[in-house]
Amino acid sequence: MYYIGIMSGTSLDGIDLVLVSFSPQPKLICSQLHPFPPALKLQLQQLCQPGDNEIELLGPVEQQLAQCYAAGVTTLLAKAGVAASSVAAIGCHGQTIRHRPDGRFPFTLQIGDMHKLAMLCQIPVIADFRRKDIAYGGQGAPLVPAFHRAVFRQDGRQRAIVNIGGIANVTVLAADSAVTGFDTGPGNALLDNWVMHCHGQPFDHNGGLCSQGQLLPELLTAMLADPYFARPAPKSTGREYFNFEWLQQFKPDQYQPADVQRTLCRLTARTITDALSTFEVEQLFVCGGGGHNPVLMQDLASLLPECSVSITDTLGVDADWVEAMAFAWLAWAYQHQVTGNLPEVTGASKACVLGVAYLP
Repeated sequence: MYYIGIMSGTSLDGIDLVLVSFSPQPKLICSQLHPFPPALKLQLQQLCQPGDNEIELLGPVEQQLAQCYAAGVTTLLAKAGVAASSVAAIGCHGQTIRHRPDGRFPFTLQIGDMHKLAMLCQIPVIADFRRKDIAYGGQGAPLVPAFHRAVFRQDGRQRAIVNIGGIANVTVLAADSAVTGFDTGPGNALLDNWVMHCHGQPFDHNGGLCSQGQLLPELLTAMLADPYFARPAPKSTGREYFNFEWLQQFKPDQYQPADVQRTLCRLTARTITDALSTFEVEQLFVCGGGGHNPVLMQDLASLLPECSVSITDTLGVDADWVEAMAFAWLAWAYQHQVTGNLPEVTGASKACVLGVAYLP
């Protein structure tokens, strides 16, 4: 039996879908990037920030999102030549529109009508992975370290895996201690925000704007002073915090656009490497969209001169699909009653089987 993983991240650059088999290690069978319709993407962006009459917007958006996920599943299965009846379950992350784990009443919210998705696909859906961890006092994020441990850990190796999506999160797979993981801060989110603001482009293709700019040390120093970066783990964040409004406090329009982009790239690299500075990491493997930015990869390598830096493809797992595979794995873990969170990562009081089942 196969499992499908669906991940749509904070960058809103599309829906990642994967078809995976487990025997018992996960094997990627097929993958598909399914675009958001422009109107739906705009509405999701609206919901990511406080606004008027959000519930009236949320209801229809959840229905459209379920339809969009289902269309992606149909395309994926047709591409793979696999029948829906051969899929044991879909692990769907949903679309995060709020993540506030540190308030008086901590919460996280991922949307998408999972009953409708199960009905449209005629496949069981496992979703709502984060809230149980929060119920037990955790951050609800990051969840991928458990998958990283299952797939990438190797005895005798001091490894770190960094997923650079809209937000960057790191997993430290130490050879002789517990797994450590947390959100380091912005990944591609601010880079995407800035290139959209300056050039109307959704992302900086191959780091093109980055490569034209010069580092602005005073701007970098000001941004690095944000208290989030000095907070101890466990910690997690999102685009509710690191967004264009956050960037605007530094008055970036007074600088050349390419210089700001270059500095934002170094901010992502510095916050990742600073987070790793207390660990003796020999190998760093990158997954997520950040692996396509050569300037960012060069920054990581230059800031970690004693560490080899590469993408997870070198370990046999395509860097573009690691996170979606993690949610296929979480669906598999739910059905096999395997715990999906790591309390040492999230801060939860217990390890839990994560997710809720939605049956067709």
